[in-house]
Amino acid sequence: MNRFQSMQVVRRFLVVLAFLSSSAGFAQTKLKFELSYPAAISSTPLTGRMFLIISRKDSTEPRLQVGRYGTQFWGADFEKLAAGKAVTIDGTTLGYPINALKDVPKGEYFVQAVLNKYTEFKRSDGHTVWMHMDQWEGQQWTRSPGNVYSAVQKITIDPAKSETIKLEVTKVIPPISVPADTKWVKHIKIQSKKLTKFWGHPIFIGATILLPKGYDEEPGRLYPTVYQQGHFSTAPPFRFSENPNNEFYKDWTADNGPRFIAITLQHPSPYFDDSYAVNSANNGPFGDAIHEELIPEIETKFRCIREGYARLLTGGSTGGWESFALQVWYPEFYGGTWSFAPDPLDFWNVEGIDIYKDKNAFYKEYEWYKVPTTNTRIPATGEPRLTSEQRNMMELVNGTKGRSGGQLDIWSSVFGPVGADGYFKPLFDKKTGVIDPTVAAYWKEHYDLRQYLEKNWATVGPKLVGKLNIIVGRMDDFFLNFGVYKVDEFLSKTTNPAYGGSITYGDRGGHSWRPYSNGELLRMMDAHIKKMAPAKSATKAN
Repeated sequence: MNRFQSMQVVRRFLVVLAFLSSSAGFAQTKLKFELSYPAAISSTPLTGRMFLIISRKDSTEPRLQVGRYGTQFWGADFEKLAAGKAVTIDGTTLGYPINALKDVPKGEYFVQAVLNKYTEFKRSDGHTVWMHMDQWEGQQWTRSPGNVYSAVQKITIDPAKSETIKLEVTKVIPPISVPADTKWVKHIKIQSKKLTKFWGHPIFIGATILLPKGYDEEPGRLYPTVYQQGHFSTAPPFRFSENPNNEFYKDWTADNGPRFIAITLQHPSPYFDDSYAVNSANNGPFGDAIHEELIPEIETKFRCIREGYARLLTGGSTGGWESFALQVWYPEFYGGTWSFAPDPLDFWNVEGIDIYKDKNAFYKEYEWYKVPTTNTRIPATGEPRLTSEQRNMMELVNGTKGRSGGQLDIWSSVFGPVGADGYFKPLFDKKTGVIDPTVAAYWKEHYDLRQYLEKNWATVGPKLVGKLNIIVGRMDDFFLNFGVYKVDEFLSKTTNPAYGGSITYGDRGGHSWRPYSNGELLRMMDAHIKKMAPAKSATKAN
């Protein structure tokens, strides 16, 4: 071996040694936490995920400070954990925003533990999975009824110190208080036979209904409906408040205002606070359940016009995608959509990730260098606020196997195929970012809405004329404007027929940009219905 070869061997040895040192360095602390629950909580072993949360302030409980830009926390799965047995959080446990316990600065912190219970689902597709069963809180482990948390303690944390800190979860989160019906606002909640069969466990869906002025005084009148889609909430549509000084209350109750029955739907999935309102391999037949069980229940109990022209859609973000997708996939059931800042309508930019060209979800790769992929930006300046890797680490700490209740995980569960283990087959590896092109192809074939419109315009286009309206800011926080650009490119060139809708951009608008109020939106919808209504339409009850 010559001198050059010897130097090469030494270099390789040093590289390997550095790698092993860094890998071991993730655990370079003897500090650990042991989290357990007493027999009073459960006499039988539990399966779920245990969380440790620390914060510098106690103005609210540490568990309620967890979030995308929130306080530090760690999570660890457990299976069939008996009372008194501990789940350990130590230097090998992944955390967020700081990944390693050893890197937490020495200091005084408020600490708390939370036990997130999982339920066994024996699905009709033959798979058995363990996931969190929503308790009508919208898939939030920090406040889900039945979950258990510890008292808050103030302690000194020193990663350089060899110490075991024990926390016991003893407090059970109580059931969600169901809002009472009022003159204006009503609630429905039903068990879905279709979803219950799929999940092998009772699954519930529901709706909050806002009634128009004069509903009780005109018992023979039928009304058009507007479905406002979005994240789980039992609040009334359009944030209606019965405070007479509220601007939307004034619009809704005005003598000359449009008359609608407005509806928000509740359809949480074991994966997320919202199923995306469509049928999917991982979530089950939510589209069928909504259209064949829930909406018929609503239209039976309330005096809705049961014709497509009189059912309108709207929503923002998640609700923007849902409202657009439902109009596209149920073109005759609905009469028009106003979709605000919709989630990716085309998958060439999924919060910064081009699933068709990128090889890795965490960075853009060029000939000589790599650049971290931005997940979230600040609209005013365009500066990155969160990288794709950071966002995914946050979700991974919230839950493995796609059980984070997070945005990227729900997209994978809705848009992707079922994996061999029964959980969704991920678009990319949450730890490395490597993209699976076979899963990307599945997304494209099944849920890329621009792709669907292009392939099927000859048949679906005539049913969508004048019905598609999109509103988005060009500086959307999550780059959702880019999916709209692709849809715009296609729709603007359509002929036989031309799409006849509208796409409205806000040049400096972020994710929450809206060019008009809810009251103005309803007046636009009212004019649209009058334009689209057939000569003979049902406006009065039999």
